[in-house]
Amino acid sequence: MTTTVEDRYQAELKQSDIDHHTPTAGAMAGHIIANLVVLENKLQQAKWYVKGPERFSLQPQFGQLLIAAQKQRDELGDRLLAEGEIVPSTTSAFTEYTMLEEAGQNKYQTASWLVNNIVNDFETNNLFVTRAIKLSEKEDRPALAQYLTTLLFENNRAIANLQAYLGNDARTGLEDDED
Repeated sequence: MTTTVEDRYQAELKQSDIDHHTPTAGAMAGHIIANLVVLENKLQQAKWYVKGPERFSLQPQFGQLLIAAQKQRDELGDRLLAEGEIVPSTTSAFTEYTMLEEAGQNKYQTASWLVNNIVNDFETNNLFVTRAIKLSEKEDRPALAQYLTTLLFENNRAIANLQAYLGNDARTGLEDDED
């Protein structure tokens, strides 16, 4: 029996709905990918629009974080595909699955506001990363768990660096509750 492109897509949507009602590592990783897409947009906006004397130090930092987020999204997508998962790949899917918020007005915020906002975005994404690690381990998916653990470290390093810019310790003002 042959299936059409539309049949395959409808089956994907049905499975995605099931996965999000009984969370799986793949479903959590889909949220991570969507968050990375929005984070990329926010980092690009911050890189382009950061003002003041901070621009000279922050613009390269935002650029490096942007490149890292793009790489992470691509690598995580490759790993999900290798494990037979469907990866979100449309603007509507990214919009549906992201937990980050973006706004055109943000380009007019101060450099410190932009940094703090991005710190909180990394922290929000880490909520999904830690859940995905736990689910990967429960589902006996060691390769996915290993990559997600690396992603968690990279996010924590970015948080620590951005927090240092703000004069904070790595965890200042962040919730440690992962549940």
